[in-house]
Amino acid sequence: MFDIRRISNSRWWHKKKTWILFGIFLFFVFIRISKGSLYKDFYYFVSRPFWPGKFQKEVILNSVDQESFIKLNLLNRDNIRLREILNLQESSNNDSISAAVISRKTGSWWRQIILNKGSKDGVEIGSAVIGPGGLLGRISNTSLFTSSVTLLTSPESKVGVWVDRTQINGLMVGLADNYPGLILYSKDADIKVGDFVSSSPASTLLPPNIPIGIVKSVSEELEAKKTAKISLLAKPHVIDWVQILKEKI
Repeated sequence: MFDIRRISNSRWWHKKKTWILFGIFLFFVFIRISKGSLYKDFYYFVSRPFWPGKFQKEVILNSVDQESFIKLNLLNRDNIRLREILNLQESSNNDSISAAVISRKTGSWWRQIILNKGSKDGVEIGSAVIGPGGLLGRISNTSLFTSSVTLLTSPESKVGVWVDRTQINGLMVGLADNYPGLILYSKDADIKVGDFVSSSPASTLLPPNIPIGIVKSVSEELEAKKTAKISLLAKPHVIDWVQILKEKI
């Protein structure tokens, strides 16, 4: 009697474990067939209290807005640049000559660009050359088919300029880097960062009121004069088309 009861109990527990294992097997089969959807739904409810709150949402939205704003500005700049390039290619007239940049040395000591127009096209030494943004330099040499432009950044460049806000004259000289120096022969000259600089009405080398650049920094170390660095508006290292002005001083 005792042996029969023990065998019966043994069979009962064995049967229960089988059903448990079978149930686990069915559960994993269901997960496999549903591709984890049950697990994902479960995770959805468990993780909900830890979702990013309103603050994180606002940060993300602000970042998206800033990104969209930057992209819009970049597109606008590209659009303006392309329009300026097209305008330079098509706007040759009796007062200017449109020319393409065929060579450039914007990072060397010489700081010059070569154009595809020369003496046969009416280009003359000393003529002002402008690009998108403003003044680039002056024609320093011509051949029959080409001409060389000494850039404002060249140590050979010296031009009279005009500080628009305070209406004072100064001398801008190339320093063999990307920022020409502005010399004002007065220690008390009123000039500050952000001032706009153009060609001087008193200049004997350039037509007046050609945009040149913006004051980048100001130095007051010298006793007899004040100096500044100029950030040029026209960037010779990215300009492909220019205008050679035929206007005489």
